[in-house]
Amino acid sequence: MSTTTYSFGDVSVSISHPSVGQHVVSGEGLGGISVTMTTERTVQDVAADGSIMVSKIKGRNGGVALTMQQTSDLNKWLKRWYNHLESASTSQWAKTKVIVRSPVMGDLVTATGVSPQKLPDKPWQAQGQNVVWNLMAADIQQD
Repeated sequence: MSTTTYSFGDVSVSISHPSVGQHVVSGEGLGGISVTMTTERTVQDVAADGSIMVSKIKGRNGGVALTMQQTSDLNKWLKRWYNHLESASTSQWAKTKVIVRSPVMGDLVTATGVSPQKLPDKPWQAQGQNVVWNLMAADIQQD
């Protein structure tokens, strides 16, 4: 029987924008990363006689959801990034790149054309909470 191992501590995320700079995090308040693809790569059309037409769609857009502690440096950086984008020219809106690395698992995800879907919901209560930044990406490459 073989054994495999996994540790989220081995995963890192780098977010960069030409006007805001770069923030790299591995741990430090980061609770989770989720990458989702939006476009269905295969679409099937069924004709009245039952014949199937298969379409290959090239879209590689999707999303990156970053879950973090509300007091984390990453959350502070993302708020600064969002505020910059909101006041900058429209040409700056989708110039962000997100890279997720998991060397132990051999994963490298590069998302480009990244922009915020919206500001995260803001929780306030007796115990500190997590916030989720949902980012949209025009292109996601998974190597």
